[in-house]
Amino acid sequence: MTVRLDPQLLDILACPSDDHAPLRAGTPADPQADVLTCTACGRGFPVVDGIPVLLLEEASPPLPAGERP
Repeated sequence: MTVRLDPQLLDILACPSDDHAPLRAGTPADPQADVLTCTACGRGFPVVDGIPVLLLEEASPPLPAGERP
């Protein structure tokens, strides 16, 4: 299922890590995943029932540099 968020909301959401980079819907491997992926560190933040869970404790581990969006 594709992440469906208001485009204006997606424009202002950012990774909660120190770099505060923008987030993109999906993952590099699965653009349809219910995840927001950080464009800098590659962490994946789940989207549960249409609500992004932007907690570092809930994020998937950072992606290696070559696999980041």
